[in-house]
Amino acid sequence: MYFTLFFQELKSILNVLRIDVDVPKHDVGNPFMVLHLPSIESVKNIASRAILIRSVYELWAHGTTYAELNAALQQLPDTFTEPHVKCQESYRFHVTSFNKSIPNKEKIKKIESLASDVLDFQGKVDLKNAKHSYHIVEHYGPFPQPPTEEPVDIYFAKWIADGQREKINEFHLQKRHFIANTSMDAGLSMIMANIGKVEKNMLVFDPFVGSGSLLVAAAIHGAYVLGTDIDYLLLHAKARPSRCNEKKRAADESIRSNLRQYGLDHLYIDALVADSSRSNMWRNNTLFDAIITDPPYGIREGAKKVGTQTVDVTIDEDLKTSGNHYPQRLDYHLSDIFKDLLNFSAKYLHKNGRLVYWFPVSIQTYTEDNIPTHPCLQMVHNCEQKLNTRLSRRLITMEKVKDFSDGIQEAEVRVDHFQEATFREMYFNDSNLQKEKTVGTGKERTAGIDKLTNNVECLDVDDT
Repeated sequence: MYFTLFFQELKSILNVLRIDVDVPKHDVGNPFMVLHLPSIESVKNIASRAILIRSVYELWAHGTTYAELNAALQQLPDTFTEPHVKCQESYRFHVTSFNKSIPNKEKIKKIESLASDVLDFQGKVDLKNAKHSYHIVEHYGPFPQPPTEEPVDIYFAKWIADGQREKINEFHLQKRHFIANTSMDAGLSMIMANIGKVEKNMLVFDPFVGSGSLLVAAAIHGAYVLGTDIDYLLLHAKARPSRCNEKKRAADESIRSNLRQYGLDHLYIDALVADSSRSNMWRNNTLFDAIITDPPYGIREGAKKVGTQTVDVTIDEDLKTSGNHYPQRLDYHLSDIFKDLLNFSAKYLHKNGRLVYWFPVSIQTYTEDNIPTHPCLQMVHNCEQKLNTRLSRRLITMEKVKDFSDGIQEAEVRVDHFQEATFREMYFNDSNLQKEKTVGTGKERTAGIDKLTNNVECLDVDDT
């Protein structure tokens, strides 16, 4: 069953804002959701965080025809309508349609068909800078199916606020001072921060921090941010530039410079060169309110950890004293990455804290048994983002529900998804197949790892 990712984001935001409201089952193909919220202020607070909500309205009336809509408007009590109608402030009407384009002349006719005795506003009409905006919202059936001849739903509502979609452009990677090959898309980063229930004064950690995109998203909400990465050259901006035609990185490129770019550097603690598989460097108690990360899949950047293929290793005394010993790095199996991540989270997350991460899969062979589990962590959301017809990645959200103790068992994977082939092998085999299918057409295409599509399948654990 297909759901939109905003359903999961909304539930997380409601939880952050301590708004106790029943969220209805999402109707597939319907972009509208009706919620019974306690106040206009709560509506504005939701909109101030949501990335995937386009707009929120105060619903006045609903019908499947304009006759039904006007009948519903006639039922509104005077005590409700009079403060709006008699306020003498400027207003405008606007017609919004989903899955069908409406000519302006037809829009005017629809506005004129409304119950004028109920909507007899005393203020002046101002189409550009109106104080209040009233909307007719029409739904012409689920996309991408052809639109119905007449709307299946018609709403009359007062606009309250827009969501935060403009922030995607504000924080776009093209405008970011420091980026890497695997920098997370700004929109997805902010959605992950919302699903991770990030709040002011939290401590948020990314063990595969890269260029710090997820730290920026967490800091937007006032959280203190910290990260680690095994790649020394990347963290010190000495790696090969990621921008096209750029030959050398700027001297001031860093995660801190990214946060400074948005006035958030006071929330930056540090980024450490460290191996995420080794947790002995941390104090033996809970530290983090949320862990939000995108582990390496081995495609654009290899997955590595500190280790040696030699059983017995002797470090020369000169190397010990000089401090110039650089440890050997080994390939890091994907299943081991995720098991280590869950073990780390179970140990260092505060209770009720969330772990949010991406898990790449082959669609044909994926089962829920591929997702690693831990006795201290409970699955909250499991959402799929399709990369192409054969590959996808799943946004996994887990919550710590039990205190960690040394005697408790470690993370496990019932069925290893990467036992037969690494995701890198799956990816390039699929890319070669796509090229074979399009050869001779001039339309060769390969899978895009960071392409945000509208095909998001979400399994809400609460519903299973």
